[in-house]
Amino acid sequence: MKLKVLIVDDHPIFRMGMAELLNQEKDLEVCALAEDIVSARKALVEHEPDLAIVDITLAGDNGLDLVKEISVWQKPVPVLVLSMHDESVWAERAIRAGAKGYIMKREASETVIVALRNIVAGKIHVSENMMALMLDKFHARQGGGAPTVDLLTDRELEVFRLIGAGLATREVAARMNLSIKTIGTYRDRIKQKLCIKTSAELSRRAVLWTEREHFSQGSPAV
Repeated sequence: MKLKVLIVDDHPIFRMGMAELLNQEKDLEVCALAEDIVSARKALVEHEPDLAIVDITLAGDNGLDLVKEISVWQKPVPVLVLSMHDESVWAERAIRAGAKGYIMKREASETVIVALRNIVAGKIHVSENMMALMLDKFHARQGGGAPTVDLLTDRELEVFRLIGAGLATREVAARMNLSIKTIGTYRDRIKQKLCIKTSAELSRRAVLWTEREHFSQGSPAV
């Protein structure tokens, strides 16, 4: 029997391209496509997939929230996060959220097939570079050092990323469907965790970090 795969991504062309790729495999078939958390929930109930591919950035949603939901779903569904976001920042967060693997979209399409088969076999799939980086981060945490974005929660990191993209507090609140007061609280927590004293410094740090992340993304590929 073929393994049923749910693809959750907010780019229609990418969804279709990935579906075409997976449907060529003898042991895989795409059972449903979704663009956000609501449609993904519906697909999980109606199609009962064996695997799920989830992007971090969805239509109005954070994909890691969906990963967390799927990790406690009635029927275990291994999740592969496939995203344009830098793995050095997001892969470890995805694994902590419950994902079984993380791949950047710029990687070769064959890697996706290998990753899916690895997580079906019960393995965690990340790149060799990412595995080494995760070990380095672990040792760095043990020995202390300057505060980094690893200290931020997923929500705080999302706020930090949107600040770096040039959004004002009101715009961040609208994008995340939260109150301005809540975003202000997140900003205060970020400054505290990263030892930032002023809002201007927070903006500068966020912009620099966001630019570095975009530079490392490269071009997405299917």
